[in-house]
Amino acid sequence: MELILVIALVVLIMVSGFFSGSETGMMSLNRYRLRHLAKHHHKNAIRAQKLLKRPDRLLGMILIGNTFANILASSLATILAVRLFGDVGIALATVILTIVVLIFAEVMPKTLAAYRPEHFAFTVTLPLSLLLKLLYPIVWLINGIANGLLYPFGIRPQHRKSDMLSPDELRSVVHESTSKLHGKHRHMLLSVLDLEKITMTDCMVPRSHIIGLDLNDNWSQIMTQLKRSPYSKLPVYHDELNNVVGILRLRKAIELVGQPDANKTDLEKLIEQPYFIPESTNLHQQLINFQKNARDLGLVVDEYGDVLGMVTVEDIMEEIVGEFSNVRQPTANDFTLRQPDGSYIVEGSMTVRDVNRDLQLNLPTDGPKTLSGLITEHLESIPVPATCVKIAGCPIEIIKVSDKAVKRARISPATATLMSTH
Repeated sequence: MELILVIALVVLIMVSGFFSGSETGMMSLNRYRLRHLAKHHHKNAIRAQKLLKRPDRLLGMILIGNTFANILASSLATILAVRLFGDVGIALATVILTIVVLIFAEVMPKTLAAYRPEHFAFTVTLPLSLLLKLLYPIVWLINGIANGLLYPFGIRPQHRKSDMLSPDELRSVVHESTSKLHGKHRHMLLSVLDLEKITMTDCMVPRSHIIGLDLNDNWSQIMTQLKRSPYSKLPVYHDELNNVVGILRLRKAIELVGQPDANKTDLEKLIEQPYFIPESTNLHQQLINFQKNARDLGLVVDEYGDVLGMVTVEDIMEEIVGEFSNVRQPTANDFTLRQPDGSYIVEGSMTVRDVNRDLQLNLPTDGPKTLSGLITEHLESIPVPATCVKIAGCPIEIIKVSDKAVKRARISPATATLMSTH
């Protein structure tokens, strides 16, 4: 008789361990990987997904089984201990059973399930599904009472929210996937997530770097510029860029180069209407706008309608995949020159974002967009050449100032000991 009780006790402890491990394994499953496997018709993943649609029922069934096994094991252990040791066996059974249940029915199975949740959970999905069907009336009754008590707290298990990641949460997932994703792929995914945070002024070609075609020049000058231009698209204007007429694609104008009787009238017929973009538009929205309007180039304007710069689809794509090697309008990245002493000569019109990205710095980006604007704001005055300033721990020396703006500056390594004059 004692042998039967011992065998039954061992079986009950194993059953308790099964339910304990099942709870941890099922709740530790990666829901997104589970969804992926289910879409590929993985049977165990499909069963696990069905069970997790109503976790209250799954937990109810697991806890009913676990509680039943533990209580029955406690009763059998007490009976066995009394038969073997008399009245003192009651206390002995309590101590021994507590240790045994804690180790073999709780810690061990839960630790195993926590370390290998997918393997453990997929192994138990079939018996759990069968047990849920078998114990459904009891589970329904217990869950009904529990859910009724939770109702005043606003908890509705049947209206459980879907597992959706916010952009910040998704960004954290990408950051943590260092062993699964190639570094460049991870950078591209993070760049896509950042598109909504970046505006036109962060990636546009600044107005001072735009090379265009002035219709007020004489015809020979225009023809010379067309022949020598390395760019496929040029903004066309009268006198200055605010008087823009449109955009000229050189592939359309190439025929005029070989025609001796061609004139400005012929050229103007080839000019496309300009496309203007508000400076506050983010890159994600503008990429959609480019697609919707069948455009690949636009002029960025401020609230007064003045042209601030130019942006293309290529500029937006470079924010995601990095620089392309083909010829394009010059960007601020083309105006950084490394010096023998390790410092960099940087154009003042270069954006702060580009400076940070190219030189691995951490200059503030929540204020002025350009390096010149950042220096001027920090000094609260127009600096003179040879002025030194330290911004965010980075020493900067002003080299050239013109037209009330910093045209060129030297950025030294962060370890340099330049003293700020501010």
